[in-house]
Amino acid sequence: MSGTDAARVAARALTADAARTAAARRLRPAATLPGLQRLTRLAAQLLGTSSAQLSLLTDIDAVSAGVGPEAGRAGEEGSLEQALCAITAAGGVPMAIADTHADARVAHLAPVASGAVGSYLGVPLTSTGGQVVGAVCVGGPSARSWSEGDVALLQQVAEAATAELELAALSGEHAADRALLALTIEAAQLGTFELDLATGVLVMNERLLQLSAVEPATFGGSPEEVYAHLHPEDRAATIAAVQQVSAEGGLYTAEYRIVQADGTHRWIAARGATLPGPDGAPARLLGAAYDITAVREGAARIEQIMDSMAVAYLAVDAEWTITYANTEVERIAAASREELIGRSFWGAFPATVGTVFEERYRHAVATGQTVTFDAFYPEPLNVWVEVRAVPEDVGPGSAGPGGAAPGRGLGLYFLDITARKNAQQAAEAAQWVAEEAQVAAEEAQVAAEQAQVAAEEARRVAERERRATGAANARLRLLAEVSRELSSTVDAEAAVAHLARLVVPALGDWCVITLVDDEAPASTPATARAARESDLRRGLRDVGWWHHDEGLRELVREYADQRLAQLTDQSFLWTSLRQSAPLTVPDATRAVSAVLTPGGRARQLLTRLAPGFAAVFPLRARGRSVGVLTVFTAAGRGALSAQEMSTAAEVADRAGLALDAARSYRQQRALAEALQRSLLSAPPEPDHGQIVVRYTPAAEAAQVGGDWYDAFIQPDGATVLVIGDVVGHDVQAAAAMSQVRTVLRTIGALGNDSPARILTDTDRALANLQVDTTATAVVARLEQSLDERSRGVTRLRWSNAGHPPPMVINPDGSVLPLLGVSADLLLGVAPELARRTSEVVLDRGSTAILYTDGLVERRDQPLAEGLEVLQAVLEELAADDADLDALVDRLLARMLPARPEDDVAVIAVRLHRQDHPRPPEAGPQRVPPHVPDEPHLPAG
Repeated sequence: MSGTDAARVAARALTADAARTAAARRLRPAATLPGLQRLTRLAAQLLGTSSAQLSLLTDIDAVSAGVGPEAGRAGEEGSLEQALCAITAAGGVPMAIADTHADARVAHLAPVASGAVGSYLGVPLTSTGGQVVGAVCVGGPSARSWSEGDVALLQQVAEAATAELELAALSGEHAADRALLALTIEAAQLGTFELDLATGVLVMNERLLQLSAVEPATFGGSPEEVYAHLHPEDRAATIAAVQQVSAEGGLYTAEYRIVQADGTHRWIAARGATLPGPDGAPARLLGAAYDITAVREGAARIEQIMDSMAVAYLAVDAEWTITYANTEVERIAAASREELIGRSFWGAFPATVGTVFEERYRHAVATGQTVTFDAFYPEPLNVWVEVRAVPEDVGPGSAGPGGAAPGRGLGLYFLDITARKNAQQAAEAAQWVAEEAQVAAEEAQVAAEQAQVAAEEARRVAERERRATGAANARLRLLAEVSRELSSTVDAEAAVAHLARLVVPALGDWCVITLVDDEAPASTPATARAARESDLRRGLRDVGWWHHDEGLRELVREYADQRLAQLTDQSFLWTSLRQSAPLTVPDATRAVSAVLTPGGRARQLLTRLAPGFAAVFPLRARGRSVGVLTVFTAAGRGALSAQEMSTAAEVADRAGLALDAARSYRQQRALAEALQRSLLSAPPEPDHGQIVVRYTPAAEAAQVGGDWYDAFIQPDGATVLVIGDVVGHDVQAAAAMSQVRTVLRTIGALGNDSPARILTDTDRALANLQVDTTATAVVARLEQSLDERSRGVTRLRWSNAGHPPPMVINPDGSVLPLLGVSADLLLGVAPELARRTSEVVLDRGSTAILYTDGLVERRDQPLAEGLEVLQAVLEELAADDADLDALVDRLLARMLPARPEDDVAVIAVRLHRQDHPRPPEAGPQRVPPHVPDEPHLPAG
């Protein structure tokens, strides 16, 4: 199946699963999560890749975290049909591809076709509900292989990422629930409060602060600030209620008055409940409060009206004419007695006509029975009255508009119940509000309790996830520290020895690390044990040990000194080396003592250390064991868990790889350096001239090979100095350097040619010999006439083929760079071109220094800056007036880093005064037999 088909099938399978898509949408964060970014960065660092990415897959590829140039960025979205992560998620298992361009499933996908992804490792991202919601992947532009340890490590990162996503989703859902509760409280106009019973801190919402006459800007969270506004008659009872529920727990109820700034007061009803702390005692008091002023004042008004009630009375005759009205009627009707008497009842109270009240009036007249009912008279009266209609004989007369019988009237007793009705309605409304508030408070309490339960469950889930994440992170941190320790120094053996302090106490109570020397035969399954075990024993040495108990470390050190010599052939260490596999040793004190020499010191020490369990892990690399890690635990700690065994094995594997790499590096570097030094020869010591040479190899073996120095005497006795650097840094460069040096040395030593002539002939000879290389070089010739000798000066003539300029330290300590007119082209570029010679006159006592570019060039430092630093350092060293050997050594110490990136060659000549004997530090004079001790001096 092609890459396009595989991705399309994966995308369809993912989008067809609605439950899986919903789970992925739930976990997709609304914003970048720093924890995810750290996990992806950690995955890239631990697996040594340039990029890492975490994607959640809904109907799109949504990047949630990414680091490196080939990864997406958090918030980016892409098509599932172009996502390698989609194929990984659809498969449900890790997918490791060493070379994506050779894999038909992914070769045609955009990230691969563009060259961004040359190797890929991805593992599914599974939610706590079991759905595959995405993938975590690492990779880079180059092909590489993936180990089972790489897959296991990335799976652990995926587990930690799932925990991070689940925690973020739960936090968002909890925030939404709290927002809904806040809206409910606001809609009900409820005040809410929370009192921390341990700290005494009171938190109230804005509504309750308003009801309590407390300014929000100045409220400090103390209950006493609210108590200060309580009505004096209510303060003691209210505080006592709070204190009682704080001590005993349970429900809290109170009604109290708050004194307002204008002197009036507001009635408040409060309801709440306590929540227990971890010890079961009341920890917090939560509740709600609401305004019941209207209810209280309505009741008071009703009591006042009832206490001062006056009955209104009026009489009507048979024709419904008002014949009498007392003063209370005047008040009710808002009319004087004179205005009412003589008027028709129906005219004075027109709203009653045609209503149910008229029927009741007529019934009283018709039947002669007393009728009692409530009546409301709207505008302009706007009054409620309790009416008692009592039939009365009022003499003959015609029936009125209502049809009353002649001779019978009504005595109407009106009791003004407007205030009572209003109060009743207000009370009913207030009661309704209070009941609604109570319901809202109870709902708020239930919601608060539910929120508390949800929060507690979220806390437990988060704690479980934290512990799981903590264990995974602890393993990742340990492996990261191991990798950092092993990669931070070229001395891998020292780093491996130090691993004991990282392994303890993370994986055991104490441990010992043993190495197989380079010269000893490495253990392999095919090793002839009988013939080689004795040599292997001699090659073993314990290089690291540690105990978490400082008081027992000296015992472990002594045990490590003694045990190898006292181990029998049945020891677990030998068995692990022979089998190249980890071993576990239960009942370790008894089992290990059994394979130690009886009566030996090692057995005594082991008894005092008393391990309960031991595990032996071979340090392996490329099919060979290069050492052993032995981890011990105390009896109370028990055996290592499966996770700890896996981690210890991973530590051992990384240590083995580091040791093997270090040993290979030492062998390669020693070989390259030996080859390089074999190609360089000791310089001559001409008349009153002292020559010092140095060669410093690069820290990396692959960087050794191209630099050389040379010095020889020409037939006329003139001294020639050469410094050069063949392009390239490897054994081939060293071979090419040997050819170039030999040709230049031979041409220069046969005659008395100038530096320019020597370089020109060398360039042409290399072309004729078809030596396909390029090189930079400086050739310098020291010359002197009789007149110059008498004046104590020497001429230095030089020619530069693209090389850094030599430096001259004058007798007064000043430093002169020999720049010349300009540098010529490198050797091997244009052999037909003529070269130029420059010259300078030097006083005796001067020092000329020729060097290769490794002395002044760095990746982060341009050549010009390096030359400035070199000149400044030479000026400082010249002030010390040191001999030439010390000066060159100090120069190298000052200029070179601890791990030089390039090899460096230096040749320096000091021109001692010729009117004095040759100084002792210059050593004996050495020149070719046919060359006079003093060179031929031309007259002028």
